[in-house]
Amino acid sequence: MKIKNIQTALYRIPLPTVLSDSTHGEISHFELITVRISAGNGAEGVGYTYTVGSGGAAVCCLVERDIKAALLGLDPRRIEEIWETMWWKLHYVGRGGITVFAISAVDIALWDMKARCEAEPLWRFLGGHSDRVKAYAGGIDLHFSIEQLKEQTKENLKKGFLAIKMKVGRDDLKEDIARVEAIRQFVGPDITLMVDANMRWSVDTAIRAARALEPYDIYWLEEPTIPDDVKGHARIAREGGLPIATGENLHTIYEFQSMMEQGYISFPEPDVSNIGGISGWMRVAKLAYANNLPVTSHGAHDLHVHLLAAVPNASYLEAHGFGIERFIAHPLEIKNGEAIAPNRPGHGVEFLWDKMEEHRIQ
Repeated sequence: MKIKNIQTALYRIPLPTVLSDSTHGEISHFELITVRISAGNGAEGVGYTYTVGSGGAAVCCLVERDIKAALLGLDPRRIEEIWETMWWKLHYVGRGGITVFAISAVDIALWDMKARCEAEPLWRFLGGHSDRVKAYAGGIDLHFSIEQLKEQTKENLKKGFLAIKMKVGRDDLKEDIARVEAIRQFVGPDITLMVDANMRWSVDTAIRAARALEPYDIYWLEEPTIPDDVKGHARIAREGGLPIATGENLHTIYEFQSMMEQGYISFPEPDVSNIGGISGWMRVAKLAYANNLPVTSHGAHDLHVHLLAAVPNASYLEAHGFGIERFIAHPLEIKNGEAIAPNRPGHGVEFLWDKMEEHRIQ
């Protein structure tokens, strides 16, 4: 079996509602980059990654101009070899950033192909610990009014979620606290509540925020400060008193290793779309296991449901509001607070290519 062709496409997908957080401001669209790999025997695999509005064309260019030439003719079943080939070909200009987005999309497509060839769903092919994982609804809602927050929360609870995450990081910390208090009162004591600052705060501000949030039974405080400040994360965890989740902006296993060893992270949060694909995500999950930590996820929930279902140290799956469910045949299924891992071969994400075509820009 040999890789015969690699095709990329770039789409600008409109969000159903304009969303907002403390780092990216208002978000009306996101970029979806797809990679389709075919082998000489008719085997196929689909991978994808995404951005919050910029950089997608560069990801496509890396795959088309650099990765494709290096991989044509290789055996797609030898994923570790292919991963190393991509990593070292791009290492000088990479070690993270846009290059690892490109590697991720290709790696996901290879794992999809491999599991499809075995007629196995990805979660079972990777280890098959469980066929379901706890899930939370991740709101991107910093500039929603409190009434909008309540309405969004009510709809998510109707969908079957028993855990909710909301954004913090407004200009006035008092507003953040008031909003969290309002939602805690709205959902009551039995719904799990997380908060996400999207790297907005300094270390000292994050410590003050964590202490102020403590009365509202916060399950975790996510990305309280920039991911580069490992020692700062340690201070926030030690002096703030809340469990810390971080990792969606960490792009190598070495960054996670440093954060686990020095940053007192409670919930490592690799994103399959930017950590080197399924290969990279599984490495971080195993590293977390070795450190007696649960692993969680960021975005791309149609892929992450498989990965969390595959490992014994799964925490919550983030179900994101990016609206991609309008363009796939089988959206994520939620029952009683859990996401169900599908039994379709591979990752089972079937894009509605014709419907997406009007949003294609490359």
